[in-house]
This record gives sequence, structure tokens and C-alpha cells, in this order.
Amino acid sequence: MDLKHLINNLVTAVIVIDVDLRLCYANAAAEQLLGIGSHRLTEHSLADNFQLLGVSTELLSNALRDNQGITVNTAPLVTLDNQHHTVDITLTPLEQDQGLGLLELRQVDQQRRIHQQLTLDAQQQAAQYLVRNLAHEIKNPLGGLRGAAQLLSKELQDPELNEFTDMIIEQADRLRNLVDRLLGPQKPTEHTQHNIHEVIQKVLKLVTMTLPENIQLKQDYDPSIPDIDMDPEQLQQAVLNIVQNAIQALEHEDPEFKGAVVIKTRTQHQVTIGTQRHKLVIALSIIDNGPGIKAELMDTLFYPMVTGRDQGSGLGLSIAHNFARLHGGRIDCDSKPGLTEFTILLPIDTK
Repeated sequence: MDLKHLINNLVTAVIVIDVDLRLCYANAAAEQLLGIGSHRLTEHSLADNFQLLGVSTELLSNALRDNQGITVNTAPLVTLDNQHHTVDITLTPLEQDQGLGLLELRQVDQQRRIHQQLTLDAQQQAAQYLVRNLAHEIKNPLGGLRGAAQLLSKELQDPELNEFTDMIIEQADRLRNLVDRLLGPQKPTEHTQHNIHEVIQKVLKLVTMTLPENIQLKQDYDPSIPDIDMDPEQLQQAVLNIVQNAIQALEHEDPEFKGAVVIKTRTQHQVTIGTQRHKLVIALSIIDNGPGIKAELMDTLFYPMVTGRDQGSGLGLSIAHNFARLHGGRIDCDSKPGLTEFTILLPIDTK
């Protein structure tokens, strides 16, 4: 059995350090957690690979010199790219290699996020079941209402009165479209191989035509991401909904305000989605520098009919979440004033 391959499949970040805190080895989970490749990690000392770690490097070095182990629970970790994590830290001296230690960083926030995702999925499925049943009940009388208006329009002698029947038909069609969106696909459609960047570029072409002058679109792609099985129209709609939300969040009364929407793609290793763990996933992030999402909306953000805008329908994020789910993926959201990031995670078949 290949020991290196085995360690690279661990969820826990594993780093081997010496008494001078030089890195001798880092597994794939450590690369993902710190956001740095293993070659760059081993070229620098431990302290140069993060902004903050909730245990002093001096304490780690002294523990290795004294051949002692250390355990620190729920310690903060801030990476060089300003990602905040909570980790359990364990340092274990290696008996066969004097002066070397095994440093393990286990993400506590990841376990909490998995639990939150499972709870959210269960709650959202219940909400969608309720909304779908309600939508069915609305759709039947709506068809009768539209048909009656059409018949009435033919019987009217005064052409000016047709304005009112036309209004009834128009509003009935609008409601039918809304109901059809609520009754969107709940089962996977036929998937074929496509590149995620082609999907993104189609979205950017659509939004660029109506993009306000004070908002800039930026692209930060990983060109090595392989093609995946997908329904490109569904993923295009999912990305479009989130990008449009980001642009609308940047609408500002101050004409001097400069908004930016960044579309970034990366790969992540050993990611758990629902109850399934994936060796490799696409992480497609849509980031804006808007005011952020209200705290009271965060827990119900992907529910149908939930919106923070007066003119919003509350369906965009719900549809995006559903399309990600139909691809075996999920959507994460982190938001604070000045920075909102939605990340669509999609599994890559590595067989």
C-alpha cells in the first residue's frame, strides 16, 4: 500500500515539521486548507504559510525539542488569502525521526458546515414540497380563469373593454410562469461533457449588455479544470441568477461607488457534499463588494420566496440551489459588509 497516497486521502491536514519549523511534507488536505501548493509550502517556514494560527510557533518548536506532544482545540486559523477557519491542532513528535513532528490541523468549522448543510437540505426539501403542492393548487384554477377571460373577450361588443380581459390574461400568464418556475425540475436531466468556463462565458455575455458603468466584472479562472458531466443550461441559469443578484446588490446611490463582481474557479480536494465525500470538486465563486446579506436572511437564503429586495421574487437562489443539487453539488455563502461570496461546488469524476 502506498503510504503517501493513503495520507493524501485524509480529510485532516497533515504537515511534517522539524524543530526549526521547516516543512518537510504536506498532504493534499493541508494544501487545500492553507490555499498553497505543497512545493511552495515546503520552501518556507511554517509561520510564513498563514497569517494567524491559534498557537505560538515558539511553543511548537520547544515541544519538538523536548519531545512532547501538544493539543489545542478550536484554535483560529487565518490563511494568506484571508480565509478564516477554526481548527483542532495536534502536534505529535515522531519517535523514529528525532526532531521531526507530525502537525495535524482538523477543521472544526467543516464538520459544523456539513451538519448545517444537511439540516438546510432537509428544511428546504420540506419547504419546496409545500410550495410545489401550493403551486399545483394555484395552476388549475388559473387555467380556468385565463380561459374564461378569453371567452369573455370574444363576447364583448365594446373593443375598449378588451383592455380589461387582456389585463386578466396577461396577469394569468405571469402567474403561470411563476408557478412553472416553482415547479421546476426535481430530477437530474441528461448530462453531457462540458467545460464550466464555457458556461460562465455565456453568462458574462448576457449580463455585460446591461451592466452599469460603475460595476466591473473580473475573471480569475483555473484553466486546468477538466470537463464534467452537466446540463449546461441548468448551470448557466444557476450562475446567471447569482451573478445578477451580485450586480443588483451593487446598485448604489453614490455615483462614485465602484462595484466589482469577481468570478473565480478553483479545484478543492476531499470535500464532503451532503453525506458523500469527493476527491476533487470544482469551486466556482461569485464575489462582490456590496453591502452584504442581512444576518436574519442567512439561514433561509435558499428557500423559495425569500428575498432581501423589494422587487425580488425570491426564486433565483432557490432555483440555483436546486440545479446545484441536481448535479450532486451544493452552494455555500459567506457574507459580511463589503464582501459576499457564493461558491458553487460541483464534483469532478476522477474515475
